[in-house]
Amino acid sequence: MNAFTAFLAALPVLGAPRSGEMGLQDPATPVMETLVGFHTFLLIIIALITIFVLGLLVWVLIRYSAKANPTPAKFSHNTLVEVVWTAVPVLILVAIAVPSFKLLYLQDVIPESDITIKATGHQWYWDYEFPDTGATVTQIMVPKEEAEAQGRIGLLAADDPLLVPAGATVRMQVTATDVIHAWTVPAFGVKIDAMPGRLNEIWFRVDEPGIYYGQCSELCGKDHAFMPIEVHVVPQEQFTAWMDEQTGGSAAADASGGRAAIASLN
Repeated sequence: MNAFTAFLAALPVLGAPRSGEMGLQDPATPVMETLVGFHTFLLIIIALITIFVLGLLVWVLIRYSAKANPTPAKFSHNTLVEVVWTAVPVLILVAIAVPSFKLLYLQDVIPESDITIKATGHQWYWDYEFPDTGATVTQIMVPKEEAEAQGRIGLLAADDPLLVPAGATVRMQVTATDVIHAWTVPAFGVKIDAMPGRLNEIWFRVDEPGIYYGQCSELCGKDHAFMPIEVHVVPQEQFTAWMDEQTGGSAAADASGGRAAIASLN
């Protein structure tokens, strides 16, 4: 095992499912942080509505039961009640819409990117291309038993991880060659369809180095469950050195600095 491989193996797993997990994965990007906040906001609204409706039902059952109210009222309309039950849901929807539109804008408007990666879905693996340098990566799932023997996560480990630099804004261009796939990394808050003949785009920025896992989340065929995504977020020096390896030394002018950083790991 060389120094660079040892460095990758030492990265912490920060984006992966956990046994017994009920909620969302810990956010690793600004988009996912906003998604988690919006999800919490919706849970609060849902809980308040549920408690209110349950309390109202209990009150109606008790107050207007045949025993408590033997003589039923004859009226069929109440203007105030009808205005309230129309206006309040509208206000709730407006309260939900405002942060929802902000989140959609954050997801869809891609900021100026530091690096572009093109992901292509195949049955059943991913190809990655760095258009600026010509580097390519092909990700195929490591067999479950082999991955677990290596101390990795079965059904999520890929044979060749995708490396991205920490703190960089990454533009992902996503497409497919055969059927519809979906490039999804939960900790990034990223999920976008990979469609033949179409180039979709999304972005992410991860500040904390680590290993983040995802999967194809579109039902793309019999091996749909065996199409993992493994992203290693590494410091810029390691990324530069890795890219220098992929391109034979033509990726960046400071490749020697990246080599020195890797050599220091020995």
